[in-house]
Amino acid sequence: MGQEIERKFLLTGDGWQGLAEGIEYRQGYLCASKERSVRIRIAGNKGFLTIKGATIGAVRSEYEYEIPLADARSLLDSLCPQPQIEKKRYTIPYRGFNWEIDEFFGLNAGLIVAEIELEAENQVFERPEWIGKEVTGDPRYYNAALCIAPYSSWKTSEGGD
Repeated sequence: MGQEIERKFLLTGDGWQGLAEGIEYRQGYLCASKERSVRIRIAGNKGFLTIKGATIGAVRSEYEYEIPLADARSLLDSLCPQPQIEKKRYTIPYRGFNWEIDEFFGLNAGLIVAEIELEAENQVFERPEWIGKEVTGDPRYYNAALCIAPYSSWKTSEGGD
């Protein structure tokens, strides 16, 4: 079984900028529920189908498969509802880990989130200075949730906190 162990954080400041080149992403969901999601994604010039299970803590099952780019475009255009996720992802190595910074656009413009994938839920890692508040357990920050309730619809810049 595929498994993803991931923690999410908001960013403080712009010290991360300029540390990596970003790749444009577009993604939509064929299914987006608390129990599971089925995502279609274009990352740069590659297409992907991803199936994820429910999140328990920072862990969930994940299966991802590369699909033809033309198929990904067709699925996004014809089967995935709007709004969809538009973002640029930057991968920044730091002290033995890769931090993925997602800078969102469209209805989620203004939101920037950092993620780190771990081998164990309690694995120790050092946070770069630009990593702020952890939002791992907050479902509003899931990409699937951002399609339903975009960041621009939240009451404050940190989601009403």
